[in-house]
Amino acid sequence: QVHVLESGGGVMQEGGSLTLSCTTYGLNFEDDAMAWFSQAPGKEREGISCITWNGEEKIYADSVKGRFTTSRDDSKSTMYLQMNSLKPEDTAMYYCAAASTCLVTMEGLDVWVEHWGQGTQVTVSS
Repeated sequence: QVHVLESGGGVMQEGGSLTLSCTTYGLNFEDDAMAWFSQAPGKEREGISCITWNGEEKIYADSVKGRFTTSRDDSKSTMYLQMNSLKPEDTAMYYCAAASTCLVTMEGLDVWVEHWGQGTQVTVSS
C-alpha cells in the first residue's frame, strides 16, 4: 500500500523560512518525479515545484521561483521544500505528490500525479 506523508507545516511570520518534508512508503521512490502543490482557501490546487526522478531537473512556478527550493534524498524516500522569504499569500495547504512526469506548459506546471499526500497547512502572518 502506498502512503505519501507531508510534515513541517506551521505558522510563520512574513519573511521567515520553513522546510516541508514528504516521505513515501510503498513506492519505488527513486523512479518517481516528485512535486509540491499549494491550495489557498477558495482557490484551485496548483503545482508549484517538481523535481525529476534523478534530481537533475527542478521546475518551479513563477510565484515561488527564487524563494522556494525543492530537493530529494532517495536514501530516505523523502523530498523537501525549503521555503524562504515567506509571504502572507503563501498561506495554503501544501500537498506532496508522486508523479510519472512533470511538464512546463503555457498554463504552468503540468504534473502527471500518481499518488497524493494528505497535505500540511502553512500559514504566514503579516
